[in-house]
Formats: sequence, structure tokens, C-alpha cells
Amino acid sequence: MRWPRFGQPLDRAAWLVVGILCLLAGLLLAGGDHSRPLVQQFSWQGRVVGAQDKAFVLTFSRPMNTRSVEQHLRITPELPGKISWAGRRLAYTLLAPIPYGREYKVTLTGARDRYGQGEPLAPFQGRFTTRDQAFIYVGTQGEETGRLVLHNFTQGTHRVLTPADLLVVDAQPLPQADRVVFSAQRRDDPLAGTQLYTVTTGLQYATPQGTPPRREPGQVTLLLGSEGFQNLKFDVAPTGERLIVARASLQDAAQSGLWQVDLAGGQRPLQVALGGDFRVTPDGQSVVMAKGEGLALLPLEPQAEPWEFLPKFGQLLDFDRSGTRALMVKFNSDFTRSLFVVGAEGEQELLRLRGSLLSATFDPRRPWVYVVATEATEAQAGQELPYLAAIALPTKQVLPLVRFTDPAPPHIALAPDGLQMVLEVNGHLWRLPLGANPIAQLPEDLGLWGRQPRWLP
Repeated sequence: MRWPRFGQPLDRAAWLVVGILCLLAGLLLAGGDHSRPLVQQFSWQGRVVGAQDKAFVLTFSRPMNTRSVEQHLRITPELPGKISWAGRRLAYTLLAPIPYGREYKVTLTGARDRYGQGEPLAPFQGRFTTRDQAFIYVGTQGEETGRLVLHNFTQGTHRVLTPADLLVVDAQPLPQADRVVFSAQRRDDPLAGTQLYTVTTGLQYATPQGTPPRREPGQVTLLLGSEGFQNLKFDVAPTGERLIVARASLQDAAQSGLWQVDLAGGQRPLQVALGGDFRVTPDGQSVVMAKGEGLALLPLEPQAEPWEFLPKFGQLLDFDRSGTRALMVKFNSDFTRSLFVVGAEGEQELLRLRGSLLSATFDPRRPWVYVVATEATEAQAGQELPYLAAIALPTKQVLPLVRFTDPAPPHIALAPDGLQMVLEVNGHLWRLPLGANPIAQLPEDLGLWGRQPRWLP
């Protein structure tokens, strides 16, 4: 057997390099990794977020000293939230819907890793913005009459979206805010019936399904014709993938009922006869419809469980954002009406009156419910005048906000961030800021005339 010889210069040089590399590797292993920790990913970087976005995530390159990170994390403007950890990932969950029309900066400097060795975290700065403060309405004056209008507070723009030959009946924006579904009649052929369309807003926002392509505002597309049917009320599912339409057949009454229309194409009858008012539930899986002396819950999937019936209540006014509570009206035997919060915790009566409950909605930021109701006054010889009030939960304290002198029913639209609402009073549009104490705010005249205001989500 012959042993290798290491006497040649090339052999000695090679083994010298190997020895140096081994020594360096040993020193690194003994002393640890002294490179600076980094923020590898910020889930909201460069995004436009809205009320449906509830938390962002920071992912670090190594395990961090959690207390050090929490002490040095800054969000400008301030955005209250709570922090939770999962390994190298920090989740910041908002305590309230994020305010719209703002720019935010997230910075983190000086934080250290779990072992406290080496240099601190490399300075990090992230940016994101929130959706525009914007709402739609159906105009009632001048060239806007019967047309869908988009008013954008953030961009300072005001635009008519639909053409003059369409008379808009109703409209609901899609969750991405890139389009609005609306029903309309042709001005030159009113006998043709009401048809459903979509129109682009010119806005685009990322969703879990991706970011829709940006299109110029005012592009109208027919969604559902009226051939052989009279299209009545419709409601868009919260997911924005489909809508439910009440249709009355002009030839065969047996074909009248609720239909499902997919935004991507396709339609089918649901084999549900026409009833009273209806609304799609927040999970998009069911419809609540007024039936006789109560409310019926209809699953939209054919294989789902059959109907549920809620005989105690006769009208649904609103769901909360999570879909776990609802505002319902009970018609009492003494001719009064009661407003109830109904949820998994049971039922709570908030208000009982001898007038009418016109609308009610949950405040997404605070434990309030906003109510539009009427009451008869002796001064008006029994005429019922409407008012807007806030009801505190769970104390049931009623705080009057606005009393109206005109008997025409007002309409309210609460912004998705809960910071303001638009009031329609006899066709005149007002904005009401909602601070920590809504009773201290005064309505602002927008100088606009229209009906059915709705905020873009």
C-alpha cells in the first residue's frame, strides 16, 4: 500500500486553503450568526386596504425578542390594535375598521433578535393607503336626474356613471368597488321592463382573489335582461360573486320567484315563490325573506338544510359585519313595534314605540345602533315625524341626533369605517360626521340632490 505524498507545492497550498476554511467555519459556529435581522415581508406593503382587512403580518428573518419589537413598532397615523406572535411572524389585528382616505407608515428600528447578540434589526419602513371615501347616489336634478353618480371625497371628483338613456331604479356596489350593479329602465322604451347592468367606477382594489384590471369609469354591461320577466328587487351577496333577483314571469306565474345570477355568467331559478322583502345573509349562503307572519331563512345551495322560520319577527333591518347579530322588528299585539338585537347570546329589545321603524344599522366602530323612526306628535295633529337616534349597547340609552320637520322618510348610509354617514332628507344630501360622541356633531350640507346614497365598500 502506498500513502499519498503531500510534499508537492500544489498539494500544500490546497490543504492550507482547506484548513483556513475549516477554521473560519468553526469560528462562525462558535460565535453565532452576527448578521442583522431583517423584516422579510410586510403583508400590506403598497396595498390599498379597506374595512374588510383586519390585520397585517410582519415576517422576520429570525426569531425576535418580542418585547423589543413591540416597544419599537410605530404606526403613523396611530392605528389601535393588538399584537400576537406565531414563531417569526407578528400579526397586528385592528381594534376597529380602518379609516378611509388616508396614508399610513409602519416603522421599526432598534429591535433585537431573541438572543440579543449582534446588531439590532435593520431599519424597516412600510407604507400602505386606505380606500377612497366615496359614495354613489341616483340623481334627482338637472342632467343627473335618474342617473347613477359617484362622489369621491378623497379625490375631490364628481362623476356621472350611467348614460342618459337609462333611468336607474336601484344600485349596489360590489365589494371590490370596481363596479356597481344597478337596475334601470330605458327612457325611450319604458314598456321593455327593468334590466340589470354593471357599470365601472374607475377604482380598483386588491382582494383575496386578486386585483381586478383597471377600467375607465362609466363602462356599462348588461347583466340580466327582462325577456318574459319583470325584474323586481335584487340583493348582491357580500362576496360579490352573485346576486339574488326577484322576478315575476309575464307568461307563466309558476316561473315567478327568486333567481340566482352569477356575476361571471349564468343564472338559475331557486324554486322559491315571491314573498316580501329579502336579503342575502353575510356569509352569502342563505336568504332571509318576509313570509306571512314571520321571517324565513332559505339556504341557497340545493343540498343544504331546509327552511327555518322565525315567527316572532316580521322585518329584518340589518346584519352586523361579522354576521352573528341582526336587527329585527317585532310587530306587537298592542299595535306598537319593537326593535330587537338577535344573536347567539339571545334576544334584546332595544326600543318600543307607536310609530314606525324605518331603518336601523350597526355602528362598526362603537357599541351603537343608529335608528330612523317616526313618532306622532300632538302639535302635528297625529302626523308622524321622523328622527335619527343612536342607541347605546347594552344600556339601551337613546340619544336623539336629528329631528326632521318634513314627514318624508329620510335615508341614511353609514360609511364602512363608521366615521360618517350620508343623510338623504327629501332628496337633499347631507354628511354627518360621527365622532366619539355622535350627539355633538352637526350635519354638513353637501349641496347635492339625489336618492338612495350608498358608500363604496
